[in-house]
Formats: sequence, C-alpha cells, structure tokens
Amino acid sequence: MKLAGKVAVVTGGASGIGRALCKRFAAEGARGVVVADVDGAGAEQVAREVGGLAVRTDVGREADILELVERSTAAFDAIDLFCSNAGIGMLGGVKTPDSEWQRIWSINFMAHVYAARAVLPGMLARGEGYLLQTASAAGLLTQVGSAPYAVTKHAAVSLAEWLSVTYGDRGIRVSCLCPQGVRTNMLAEAVEGPGRFLLEGALEPEQVAEAVVAGLAEERFLILPHPEVGEYMRRKADDYDRWLRGMRRMQAKLDAG
Repeated sequence: MKLAGKVAVVTGGASGIGRALCKRFAAEGARGVVVADVDGAGAEQVAREVGGLAVRTDVGREADILELVERSTAAFDAIDLFCSNAGIGMLGGVKTPDSEWQRIWSINFMAHVYAARAVLPGMLARGEGYLLQTASAAGLLTQVGSAPYAVTKHAAVSLAEWLSVTYGDRGIRVSCLCPQGVRTNMLAEAVEGPGRFLLEGALEPEQVAEAVVAGLAEERFLILPHPEVGEYMRRKADDYDRWLRGMRRMQAKLDAG
C-alpha cells in the first residue's frame, strides 16, 4: 500500500506513535488523515498540523468507533486504512481488580473488534481495504509485571491473524505492529517498573512510523520496528521451556528492584 491519495484513520492520534503516524501519512501524500483520540484538544492540534480531521473518540466505546467511521466517510467518502492504535498499559497480575481488567480489555482488544465491525462492510463491498492494528512485542512474547497488558496484546495479535486468514483473499490486508520500547508517555510512566528493561533500545515514535510505512508498502503482516523481536520469537518457538526460564530471570530482576 502506498499512502499517496489514500484516506487513513488513526486512533490514539494525539500523541506518541499515533501522532507520528498521522504526520508521516500526511507527508506521504495521504488525501485525508483523521486524528481520533480521547484527548479531543490534542487531536485537534495534530489535525491542524496535518490538515486533517479531528474526532474525539473513546475507543473502548463501540458507539464512538461507529461515529468515528461515519464522520470519516462523510468527510472523505471511504476509509482506505484504519489504524487501530490506541492503547493503555497497567501493572498488575491476576489480583488486578475486575474493573481494571475490563478497562484495559475494552481499550487494548475490543477496540480492534469494534473497528473491524465498523469498517469491514464498506471495505468488503469495494473489495479492498487495510487494517493496521497496533499490538506490542508483548503480544508475541509477554510482559513481565503486567498480566493485563500481556494478555490483551496477545489477544490483539490473535484477532489480527484471524482477520488476515478470514478476509485476506477478499481484498482486505492486515498488518500487526509489534514494537518493543518506544519513547512515549506510556513508556515514561513505566520506567520505575518493567519499562526500565525497554529503555536502552527504545525507539522514537518517528522511527516506528518509518517502519510502518515500509511494512505497509510490502503488505507485511508483522511489522517489527525492533528486528530482534523476530529472533526472540524464534527462540521462544524453538525451546519454550528455555524461554520461560529466561523470562523468570527477568522477573526476578524486576522483583529485586
């Protein structure tokens, strides 16, 4: 996929990776960029920067996603690329309160379901469309210190796989973005916990956007801004027990402070 002349919707577009995607898509010549974020003022600011449309959107609410798609199509006729990028992190294990599990599940996973429900009918009718779902290396590996994050990101990867398998031969392309550490507010908030393991190799959001543009051009399913994640996946598959032992050592370092 080439971005020139296309219409792209980006959730979580007010900051971090989402903001970098909006700016890069505009630089690539996108015909329309829709900046969606629960931070309405932030979305407006980015939209002004890229000459796009801002839509305040809480991705954990299906009604908001439906309104986002309706407003986007009203403004630009059709959506070529929907980037389901918004997400949150939190620390905790199985004792995390149900309300927090539900909150992160709604934002990190169900938002992808809502987006697919909303845009697939139009894309399938045209016989083409692209879904970019931001997950995380945690969705391929795991996340020490955060069961909710690891579980929801695994679920996001699984859904992206299913969408590709189910609709790939009907003109729907799917990519799953799985970075490790990226210098965003989310990483900054996690540096006292598991985030500190990711600081050394952390990328700037603009570097992630560069990897996304390259991945979309090649229509690659897995977009890995940190290439080493592919090697970690191979090691995990080759010897699961050895990989688990290694992750337990990382957990022990986290516990030791």
